[in-house]
This record gives sequence, C-alpha cells and structure tokens, in this order.
Amino acid sequence: MIRFVFCVAALALITSAGTARADNAPATSAMAAEGGLQSSNGETVYHTVCQACHMENAKGAVGAGHIPALAGNANLAASGYPLTIVLHGQKGMPPIGDYLTDVQVAAVINFVRSHFGNAYTDELSPADVKAAR
Repeated sequence: MIRFVFCVAALALITSAGTARADNAPATSAMAAEGGLQSSNGETVYHTVCQACHMENAKGAVGAGHIPALAGNANLAASGYPLTIVLHGQKGMPPIGDYLTDVQVAAVINFVRSHFGNAYTDELSPADVKAAR
C-alpha cells in the first residue's frame, strides 16, 4: 500500500491537474504552465516519476503488490513493450503517457533500456512515441 501511495505521489508531481486528457494528447503546454515536470532528460524523468515504485536501483519491489524489476529485464529488449506499458499501463502500472511529452517518454524508456544492467542500444524517437499514442 505504501508503494502505491508513492506511485500516486509521483504522478501528482508531473501534473497538478491530476487527470488525463480526453483527447489522448500529451499535456505538454498545460503541464509546463501548471508547473509540472518540464525536464526531457530520461534520468531525471526516471528519478522523478518511476523511481517511487521501481526503486532507485530499478530492481522493483515486493510488498503490498509486486512491482517488476526494470534492471536486467529481458522484456525491455523490444522497445515497443515498455512504450506500450508507459503509454497505456498494465495491471498495477498506471498509464502515464498522457502526463508526459513524446520527448519525455522516449527519453525515459531509452534511459531504462540502457542502464541498470540493460544494454539495448536501439533508441525510441519522439516520433515513435507519437505514432504509438
């Protein structure tokens, strides 16, 4: 339960409105105007948004629920997999795509796929994210 609260708190950091846009477009300008996450650095996005649940070392957690490890995760080999999860969510992972820009989504996925024991070098572009929305 505590980890869930941290995840909700992380989402609150990236948007003060707290609601997804109905048109499924990224809330880029509205978020920036409201003081939301403005960094497009993948490491910063990870530590601001993802770390609350997946932990600083990306090894996930087990407690009130199971938060999968991103470290050494073979599921990250295909860049479309984490892209789908970030944009649309899965099980306990909330769909955070509406709260991040295309640049932020690509950056955080590229960061995770090339750190924490992962060495996937094919990068997603913001255009890839836009096409997947």
